[in-house]
Amino acid sequence: MECLRREPVESLLVLPSGCVQEHWPSALRDFVVTARSLVLPREQKSPRSLLPDLHVASINTVLAQGMNSKKKHEIETLAGIVHAITKSCGAKTVIDVGSGQGYLAQALSFEYQLPVVAIDASSHHATVTNTRAERIKKHYAAKCVGKQQLIVPRTVTCHVLCSDTLAAVTLEACQDNHAEHVPESKIFNESTQQIEKPNHSIPPLVLAGLHACGDLSVNMLRVFVSCKQVKALISIGCCYNLLSEECHEDTKTCPGFPMSKAAKLSNLVLGRSIRDVGCQSAERWRSLTKDIAIQNFDIHAFRAAFQMVLEKHFPEVSRSSPSIGRQGKALRRQRLRKVMESHMAIGKINELSYSTPKEQIMTKDGRLPTNPDEFAVAVDCRPELSAGSVDSAVFGASIVPDDIYLDKSQKFTLFKDFTVSGLGRLGCDLVEDVSLLEIWKDVQPFMEFIGPFWCLRTALGPLVETYILLDRLLFIQEQGSAIEAYLFPLFDPTMSPRNMAIIAWKSSANLSNA
Repeated sequence: MECLRREPVESLLVLPSGCVQEHWPSALRDFVVTARSLVLPREQKSPRSLLPDLHVASINTVLAQGMNSKKKHEIETLAGIVHAITKSCGAKTVIDVGSGQGYLAQALSFEYQLPVVAIDASSHHATVTNTRAERIKKHYAAKCVGKQQLIVPRTVTCHVLCSDTLAAVTLEACQDNHAEHVPESKIFNESTQQIEKPNHSIPPLVLAGLHACGDLSVNMLRVFVSCKQVKALISIGCCYNLLSEECHEDTKTCPGFPMSKAAKLSNLVLGRSIRDVGCQSAERWRSLTKDIAIQNFDIHAFRAAFQMVLEKHFPEVSRSSPSIGRQGKALRRQRLRKVMESHMAIGKINELSYSTPKEQIMTKDGRLPTNPDEFAVAVDCRPELSAGSVDSAVFGASIVPDDIYLDKSQKFTLFKDFTVSGLGRLGCDLVEDVSLLEIWKDVQPFMEFIGPFWCLRTALGPLVETYILLDRLLFIQEQGSAIEAYLFPLFDPTMSPRNMAIIAWKSSANLSNA
């Protein structure tokens, strides 16, 4: 730490990618290089190396409505792969697990004419999916030739608590899946044992999941292995911190980690904090600007100082490990809003709207932002952009406002805003400014350690993710030679950090192109 505390931010940001400096102590260099050497390669590969006859269709503006560039990149690539695998293994229906607002399901239905059942825990998501599908259907109906039948995703709302639940709900939802595939919503309760499995034959299925959280991705793997109707699987997981873990948590069902016999033999216990590290992305850190990196380090300092406020003034709340949500995101929006307001006052809003690439800063409904709130939200969806970088790119370095580069008093003001918001979330009384200033002065000498600490922590992230992914791959491979399984980097890791897909199919599915 004595070495890293003096390093420029630019050197810290490339540390998680395995970049070291000659003047660093040998133990530090060895740690960083060794951690990187044990990580699975994450650079995006062409899926045609796995599926030579793959065709990936571009998503039109109607289907892409509401998607940011990251989501469009993911859906375009994944939909093409799911279609190719579904066609190759002779499956009739795709099950979109953890479907969210239905982006993948709708791309598969409207662009590839595949029957899809979209399963999600949120009834609100089902409503959004259905409403959006009807709107998209009108566009495609106008383009239909002859008697082409439009296929609309069906939605199922269910809390999937175990693999048995997912299997039962999947088969139940598919048993009435007729040729015309009319849109339908079903809601299952959490008493999954009461869901009866269908008596008659179900056509072959494919399970697909884009960033299915925590144990949901694990349950997909178990259903793929145990359910004969499921012929193939395409799963990209996320939220490793939400995984259940053997020997660490009281789980009544099979834990999400470890899954494989090999990983169980290692007796390695991760814990929630280390699993959370697995969500860190070296590629994202490498692409950050200096400004936004400093902002992130400041936010970690605010949260640490806020914990000291709780311990001093609300010790009972502090002991409960409270969660105050993403206050850092709110602060970034607040700063950006101030920047926008200052420029609107000098008539620069039009220059902003037309000088910045439209694909970079758009509202969710595809418009250019026209006010500070819309602009702040739009930029917040792009983690590589910061108040400083956007302002400099759009308005020119000569008019960067003073509040981008904050002095100590301004950082205290932001900390105070952070604390007021956090206390409000927890239902606690406000604390006097004098006391907050005293705590902030105690924190300041340690702020230079925050960047080095988080960069060293992030250096372990890809390694933890590699271990978790290999555990899942081994679980499938341990089922025998009747199943083929691969780990494949589908997306650009800078745009989509969780880019590693588990792609598997049963030999009986006879996947011809692989």
